[in-house]
Amino acid sequence: MLHPVSVGPIVGHTTASSARIWARAHDNADAARTIGVAALFEGDKGVQGSTRYFRLQREYDRTGTTDFVGLQPGTRYTVRLASLALDHVDPMETSSLEEITQKLPAADAWLDELGGMPEEHCQASFTTFPVQSGDFSFIFGSCRYPETLWGKKQSDAIFEAIYKRCHDEDSKEKLAEADKARFVLMIGDQIYADLLNRHIPIARADTEEEFRSRYVDAFTTRNMSTLLSSTPTYMILDDHEVEDNWSFSRIKKDPDKRNLFFTAMMFYRSYQWLHSPTTEYGSDALYYHFNYGQYPFFVLDARSKRLRHEESTVDQLFSIGRFKDWGEAIRKEHHLLGKPKKNPNEDYRSQLDDFCQWLINTQLAVGNLPKFVVSSSVFSPNTVESAKDDYGKFKDDAWAAFPTTRAQVLRTIVENGVQNVVFLTGDVHCSNCASMTLERPDGSKLPLKLYDITSSAFYWPFSFADGEPEEFVHDSKTEEYPDPFIFETSQGPITLHYTAGYFCQEDNFTQVNVTASGLRVRYFDKKGKSLSEVDLPLS
Repeated sequence: MLHPVSVGPIVGHTTASSARIWARAHDNADAARTIGVAALFEGDKGVQGSTRYFRLQREYDRTGTTDFVGLQPGTRYTVRLASLALDHVDPMETSSLEEITQKLPAADAWLDELGGMPEEHCQASFTTFPVQSGDFSFIFGSCRYPETLWGKKQSDAIFEAIYKRCHDEDSKEKLAEADKARFVLMIGDQIYADLLNRHIPIARADTEEEFRSRYVDAFTTRNMSTLLSSTPTYMILDDHEVEDNWSFSRIKKDPDKRNLFFTAMMFYRSYQWLHSPTTEYGSDALYYHFNYGQYPFFVLDARSKRLRHEESTVDQLFSIGRFKDWGEAIRKEHHLLGKPKKNPNEDYRSQLDDFCQWLINTQLAVGNLPKFVVSSSVFSPNTVESAKDDYGKFKDDAWAAFPTTRAQVLRTIVENGVQNVVFLTGDVHCSNCASMTLERPDGSKLPLKLYDITSSAFYWPFSFADGEPEEFVHDSKTEEYPDPFIFETSQGPITLHYTAGYFCQEDNFTQVNVTASGLRVRYFDKKGKSLSEVDLPLS
């Protein structure tokens, strides 16, 4: 018999003609093989010929996906799915899905049973993307502290407001079509593996059971699960999917960190990465890109390949003369997106190389349409502490601590005339919007628009602990500690400056309305009430 899935369904990567649907097998599915069954439905009637089996794989914690293809653009679809446990066999034996399903009834035989299952445990719905988009909007945000017991309801509340901005249900004011968000970006800290602090072992996840519990608890709360089953959602990790301020460098120093990282990544891949787009960057790549109509999005993995020194390590390297100062340390050995390749003629490509090439390619392909770049870490503004000196930058957890990575991205933008790059960032528990300018040595400005929109946090009950607006530089030219960023290009040295505003510490999410001439950025609180808005012109 069929069973309701234990987590999901989740609507993942969607295009004009396809949608990826994710689910986890039912609880107590202890058979060696677990199969998903899914079909399209029109009302209460299953669509003959649409039913399929798909694997819920042991190596992905009994999760899996199925892709519905050949769909019509801009069309609403409903899917039902369930979990089927097969007889127990040798867990080390492997068979293909085709070999397994040859012994099962034809997939359409399950349509009636699927139709009789409770909707809240088996149904997903989605609208396919358009081939070419006019005005549209999307929602993004980050950082959902999980809370415990009675606090879970508070941490889940904001997702009801997000759902209503996507589907216009129970809304006092009817939303225009372009004002209904078409998809959601969750850009880091979907779970908190370390509830308190990485140095405090209380409630810290470091076993498979603990990581599983974090994801199941996060993705099965009422409002979150309703949103995920009805709206295409894209995810990327940040530090708390592993450990506070995580960098890949830690696994070289501590065997326990290696085990922690591998366990965290197994569960990240199972619950977040698996329903993301398949990319040409290889099976190990967590970064990806997608389009909504003709509008391009690149989702950076700014955490799993991050290389940086711990402060104690640099002190030791100072003592033997490896570095003369903190600035040299971060320039030479801090890399946000993994190490860039040493020889431009090598076939190997790092994430940084792939991202820079994407910037070039999309400028050629779509001209001056905005290019949206998702980064869990903030590009601008910097913190006041990082603006004070190189030691402050070294301690920072955002792009300021990675000047070599930052310079290569900006160099690519300048030398290739990449117009209207918009960073969508999170992490800092203080939403804001920064407008950046690129200046020549004579003070003249390059005609390139560059923005950073930060949205954080979905839920963070400790506003007294961090995220104060005054912790950030608001104007890189006029602050007590000026914060220019100078980088070399083929056109000579260029300086990045920025102004930032619209700071907000309340729990919030951000809706971006996209038109041909500009972006309207609106911040909403956990009840869907407008907090502030700003219009960003495009070139």
